[in-house]
Amino acid sequence: MARILLVDDYPDAVDVWALYLRVCGFEVICATDGAAALELALRDAPDAAILDLELPGLSGVELARSIRRDGRLGGIPLIAMTGHSQAARLEEARAAGFNLVITKPCEPERLAFEVQRLLGAAAVPPATANRQGDAQTR
Repeated sequence: MARILLVDDYPDAVDVWALYLRVCGFEVICATDGAAALELALRDAPDAAILDLELPGLSGVELARSIRRDGRLGGIPLIAMTGHSQAARLEEARAAGFNLVITKPCEPERLAFEVQRLLGAAAVPPATANRQGDAQTR
């Protein structure tokens, strides 16, 4: 079972996305700020991380850079979630090492699909098999 780190400062979003990811068979660990997320990542070594870019304290970009510098975590897939669509902000996320940038709002099915795709999962749950959206990948 893949372990996913899910980080967003909006608790309702975390609750909805975490519930759906768990239903899809993932183990999900959650945080609502960057410092707590980094602590969880270093302690629990997730297989992938979904990070809001706008977090209190340590931003999602700073968090991604910290994860990329870690010897154990540096290669995990990183998904940026953002409400911003400015080109400079999206490029900053890519430069920080994100594999994928998704603009909010994001349906849970789409998020699960993208996590499975980045992890190279063989089977995609039927609810997500036909959802592709307009994600920006590296």
